[in-house]
Amino acid sequence: MKLRILKSAVTNPWFNLATEDWIFNTLNPDSHTLFLWRNSETVVIGRSQNPWVECKIDKMEADEVFLARRQSGGGAVFHDLGNTNFTFLSPKDDYDQEANFNIIVNALKKLGIDAELSGRNDMQVGDKKISGSAFKHAADRSFHHGTLLVNANMQKLGDYLNPHPLKLKAKGIKSVRARVANLVEFNADINHETLSNAIIEAFCEYHRDTDYGDTTPVEELDEASLAKQPNLNKYYQQMADWDWRFGKTPEFTHHIETRFDWGIIDLHLDVKHAVISEVVIFSDALNVELIDLLKESLADVKYDKHDIKAKFDELSRAHPDLAAQIDDVSAWLLGEMEG
Repeated sequence: MKLRILKSAVTNPWFNLATEDWIFNTLNPDSHTLFLWRNSETVVIGRSQNPWVECKIDKMEADEVFLARRQSGGGAVFHDLGNTNFTFLSPKDDYDQEANFNIIVNALKKLGIDAELSGRNDMQVGDKKISGSAFKHAADRSFHHGTLLVNANMQKLGDYLNPHPLKLKAKGIKSVRARVANLVEFNADINHETLSNAIIEAFCEYHRDTDYGDTTPVEELDEASLAKQPNLNKYYQQMADWDWRFGKTPEFTHHIETRFDWGIIDLHLDVKHAVISEVVIFSDALNVELIDLLKESLADVKYDKHDIKAKFDELSRAHPDLAAQIDDVSAWLLGEMEG
C-alpha cells in the first residue's frame, strides 16, 4: 500500500475543488492519499443551493470574493486563508474514518492542542468546534474532507452569507458562532504551514505504524500541474464556469411588487437553470406597450444583474419616449436582486 501526499500552492478555490474531484474520480485508489489546501476568500455553496438566496452576490463581487459550488450537498460556508482543508482518499476496503480523525488529533497534539471527536463529523477543543468533516464513497474508494479553523475571519461569515430565515430560526446564529473557535486561540504560533507539516508527519507516522510505508515526498500542486493533467483541467473549467456556479441552481421564482408614480408593477420571474424562462407582469400602468416591452426584454435572459442591466439599457436607447419608466423598473429590479 503506497502513500501519496499532495499540497496545493494555489489558493484559487476552483482549482482546489477541481483537484479534489480529480483525486476522487481519476487517481488510482490503491494508495492512501492526503491532500492539503486552503482558499482565498470564498463562499462555497452545496450542489443544490441557490446562490441568490444563500449569498450577498453583489458584496462578494465588489470585494472580489469567489463563489464556488461543490459537487457534494450541504450548506454554504465561508473559506479564507485562515482555513486549512484536508482530504483523505483511501481504497474502500481499507478506509478507516477513525484513523483519519486520529491523524488530525495527533497532529494537533504535536502543536500542544488537545482536540477530540464530537459526534460524527466535528472536532472540538473543550466545548469549541474547530473542525467539520464530510464523507463520500464510491465503488472502490472512500473520501473524507474536512476543514480546520486556524485563524479564520469569523466576522466575514456574516458579511457574505444570507442565512435562510428558517435556518435562522432553527439554529440561532449567535449560539452557533459562540461555539466556534480558531486554533490560534489555543496556540498563538500555529499557522497553515506548521499545521500542514504536523498533519503530514502524523499521516506518515500512522501509516508507518500500520506497515504501509515510511515518509513519502510531498507533491506540490500549482498551475503547472493543471496544464499537465487534462482531467484536472476539465474539472477546473467546470468549477470556474458560470453555468456550474449559477446555472445549476434549482428552479425558483422571484416575485416583487412596487408602486411608481406612473403605476403599479407586480413582477413574477420564473428562473430555470439561472435563465429567466417566464415573465408575468400585472400592472395598472396606462402604457400597455411598456409592459409588453419589459416582458419581452426579460425573457430568456440570464438571471444576472449585468445581463439584465444591459437588456434594459438597450431597451431605453431603442425607446427614448419610455426611457424614464424603463430606467425606473431597471433600478428597482437590480436593487431587489441585491437582496
